Amino acid sequence: MRILLAEDDAALAGALLLNLRAAGYAVDWAADGEEADYLAREGLFDAVILDLGLPKQAGLPVLRGWRAAGLALPVLILTGRDAWHQKVDGFAAGADDYLTKPFHPEELLARLSALLRRARGLVPGTLLVGDWELDEARQMLLHAGDVIALTAMEFRLLRLFMLQPGQVLAKAWLEEHLYDEGHEHGSNVLEVYVNRLRAKLGRERIETRRGQGYVFVNESGA
Repeated sequence: MRILLAEDDAALAGALLLNLRAAGYAVDWAADGEEADYLAREGLFDAVILDLGLPKQAGLPVLRGWRAAGLALPVLILTGRDAWHQKVDGFAAGADDYLTKPFHPEELLARLSALLRRARGLVPGTLLVGDWELDEARQMLLHAGDVIALTAMEFRLLRLFMLQPGQVLAKAWLEEHLYDEGHEHGSNVLEVYVNRLRAKLGRERIETRRGQGYVFVNESGA
């Protein structure tokens, strides 16, 4: 999953980048409202963490502009403004959730995970597809009493598949949502990780649709 972090405090942004990437997210950082507005409109992100007190263009006008343009990606407001009417303004502008500074990184990660699942019509909580359970906290897969260890990139790819079971996911889309802007990768890296997941889950679990992409299926089929 690819996240846009719009935060002008470099120290806080640096800490959040570490926490988010350790949790398996690809993250791009925007230090002002103009950059955040431009990046979000590219359509590459699964969610935005948006500070309200951004330079050049404040967070609320940016958010209103996204919603007016039909940009429906989940937005978590992150701000030091804790008055109730400011929260109301944030939700009225189109925010999906609101987190006041200071906060615990674990709470931000939990709220972000819930937003991403709701955006795909899934109930927040354990990520289940059939008998497959993805433990996001430990970044491992559980199935039929077995614990299947995953590398960091295997976890990131599998989470994308399990959030959208039965859907054809194009290779280009997967690459856009697996990697942030500064990540370099070879032309066949995605195929390598798909094959590694197949070796652990069974080849039938991830189907190739030629000319279209990949599909994650459960025991009863896609």
